[in-house]
Parts: sequence; structure tokens; C-alpha cells
Amino acid sequence: MMYRNDHYGPIDRFCAKHPRFGIPNLAMYIAIGQVIVGVLSLLPALRQLPAWLIFSRSAILHGEVWRLVTFLLIPSSFNPFYLLLGCYVVYWTGQMLEREWGTARFSLFYLCGVALSILGGMALGSTSIYYIHLSFFLAIATMYSEMQVLFMFVLPIKMKWLALLDVALILLEGLESGPFVILLALPSFINYFIFTWPFWSMKLGFARRRADPQVINFKKAQRQAQKKAKETGGYLHKCAVCGLTDQDDPNMEFRYCSKCDGYYCYCANHINNHIHIRND
Repeated sequence: MMYRNDHYGPIDRFCAKHPRFGIPNLAMYIAIGQVIVGVLSLLPALRQLPAWLIFSRSAILHGEVWRLVTFLLIPSSFNPFYLLLGCYVVYWTGQMLEREWGTARFSLFYLCGVALSILGGMALGSTSIYYIHLSFFLAIATMYSEMQVLFMFVLPIKMKWLALLDVALILLEGLESGPFVILLALPSFINYFIFTWPFWSMKLGFARRRADPQVINFKKAQRQAQKKAKETGGYLHKCAVCGLTDQDDPNMEFRYCSKCDGYYCYCANHINNHIHIRND
């Protein structure tokens, strides 16, 4: 089925046209940089290192422009245990997002979050990398809301509840300390909603199925899948993104995408999170 380019979001079009954009394993480099800064800050001679790197509007306006970049290396905690834990979470969520979205989309997500945070920091006087990294987790929780993680390494809890807890704590802190905390987090939240808008537009009912004179014949696709199952050793459906089959996970739901040119099947994790395949 044929769709014009204007049916695709600008983010998808950019990533499709620039597949080599970005830095592979970006989250790993971020986490390593924060570990290095955190460890060096524990040395008596470098106790003031974070003060030289942190975002400060007044310092930037006085020529210390390196702070526009170095604030990205400030860890959320300098306690050795929480330093390593925080950097591990940044690495884990970042790697998951990069595998799900691809290097180009994840790098663009991070770059836009940094740019919005810098703009917010110049308006407010300061900003924090913490909220950008929190948006990693929120994006993962949006896509894998039912996934369970061990809270405090003991209590199993679904990611959607942890995400709601994080947002609730920020709102509570804002009520106690004033709106400044919420304003600090606002740029990262805006960036999060921009990149997850396809999900929310479907969830909130804003997106409508576009009528097209050429309708995919799903019965034909089903017959092709059954024929292919005999040729490939038994599986009926295979995800065009991750390669998961209904033999690998019999409980997984598979669907065909009506926006791709041809009969491309996707698992439930990728039916709403893939770049549409076009023949033109």
C-alpha cells in the first residue's frame, strides 16, 4: 500500500534518510563519562570538579561555554554505590532504547533532550541531566509497560508503576519546594512526548486510520504466511524487526502493518514502533 512521505512523522523521515546519524552505544559513553567524573570527584584534589562542570547560566555568559556540554557528565549521586547504580540504569535504559529505536532515533532523542534542557537552563539559570536520563526510563516504560523489574533488587514491580511513581515524586517535590523543580523537568518531558507521540495519539484516540483505495487483503497475507510456514519449518508469523516467531513465543501477538508496502508482519512490541517499509 502506497503512502506519500507526508504521512510519516518528521522524526521517522529523518531517521530513514540518515540511517548512519548518531553515535552507536551512546548510553555506554555517557555512563562511562559519569563514572569517571564521579570517581575523580572523590579525590581530595578534585573535590571541586563538579563545580567546574555543572551548568550555570551566569558562568556560561561569562565565557565558560564548556559547561554547555560538561553538565552531561555530572552523575545524579556521588555516593559510590548510587553512582554505579545510577550509571548502570542510564546504560541499561539507553541500550534498550537504542535496540528498540535504532541508533539514529535514540541519538536524536538524546540530542533534542539536551538542546531543550539547555534552552530551559538558560531561561531558569540552571538545569540537570537527571531528567533527560529519567526520560529514557519513561520511554522504556511506555513501550514495555508490563515488564517487571526488581525494585530495590527485591520487590518485583511493573515498569509502568515505577514510571508513575517517578512522575508522582517530581510533582510532590514541586508542590513542596515550588514550581522550579517541575520547570526543570519540563524540557525532558516535552522531548519524551514528542518522541512517543505515536503511542499517545493512538492511546488518546487522536490518530485515525487513513482511508486508502488499495486495501490489504489479509486473507491473502494469511495464505502466504501458511505457505511460508511449510517452507520454513513450521512457524506461521515472523517479526520483520526482531525476527521473533510464533514458535519462539506462542503467546506473542503478531499483526500485519497496513502502512508498509507489502505484507510485513510485526510482533506486539514492534507493530507500533518500526519504520514503515516503502517500495518507492
